[in-house]
Amino acid sequence: MDKPTITDQPPPYSATMPSGPQQYGQPYSQPYPQPASVPSATYPPPPPGYSPQGVPVVTGYVPNYGATNIIIPPPIIAVGACPACRVGILEDDFTCLGILCAILFFPLGILCCLALKNRRCSNCGALFA
Repeated sequence: MDKPTITDQPPPYSATMPSGPQQYGQPYSQPYPQPASVPSATYPPPPPGYSPQGVPVVTGYVPNYGATNIIIPPPIIAVGACPACRVGILEDDFTCLGILCAILFFPLGILCCLALKNRRCSNCGALFA
């Protein structure tokens, strides 16, 4: 496989640029093309509240754009987290009365013990019944 050798050199830059001093700021030598004339058409009147001069129209009412939906995201509730400080973890503390009922009234006393427990935050120490 023989590679073709290229012996032609690209044209010099002077071939594309006219020689001599360039005069900047001179108008374009050829006239710009003019757009085709558009036949005059009647346009519908502008919508109410539109001011073509750029001056806003002051009106005494607020336009109604339809119903707006406001979506309030639900609060994020972590299971077992403290609702007061949102940092600590709630731990179960059994009251003295609940422990006493569990011992004295053994089968049913355990239900009383569970009903009388308090929850305490490990961070702020708040008690929740």
